[in-house]
Amino acid sequence: VLLARNVKKMTAKGAIKIFTLTYSGQCVAVKCFFTIFAIKSRNSRPDNIKTDTIDMTINETQDEIIDEFEGLTDWMDRYAYIIDLGNTLEELPEKEKTPQNLIEGCQSRVWISASKNEDGTIHFEADSDALIVKGIVALLMRVLNDRTPDEILGADLYFVDKIGLKEHLSPTRSNGLVAMVKQIHNYAVAFKMIGQS
Repeated sequence: VLLARNVKKMTAKGAIKIFTLTYSGQCVAVKCFFTIFAIKSRNSRPDNIKTDTIDMTINETQDEIIDEFEGLTDWMDRYAYIIDLGNTLEELPEKEKTPQNLIEGCQSRVWISASKNEDGTIHFEADSDALIVKGIVALLMRVLNDRTPDEILGADLYFVDKIGLKEHLSPTRSNGLVAMVKQIHNYAVAFKMIGQS
């Protein structure tokens, strides 16, 4: 209740700090608080959030992401930005939230589905039940969505290290990130084989 009353007065940085403290104490109010914070965060989204990468190469998109994160030197602000990025994901239909699309190895539940566009590129749809993880998924989608199988398989995802994401994730979330990339690669391999048959 106190969190709800004061959420309008919180900065993104302050909200993340409170989350860190409550999470370390395994407070049951964390999920409710983060839901409230997500609503506030959505209403104050930074102007430089971009989701359209048409006509940009994978590396150009990664460089753009790196530039955006370089403007956020405090990791509290970066976490808030990642949450905002998650809000840009289109809602995944419930029919796609199947065990087949569920990523194994993730601490939170993450679903990724894939279909082939007429031009041979792969279109991904994804979602997660955790706000920060959903933002990480949004970053991967921004870089790898609507690319050819060869582009996906040949991509060096250097932006993950450049923005310091890997070193600021827990071991379980790092493993989840690896599992997400692996599943995206598996889709690319499968669609490439179908195209060659």
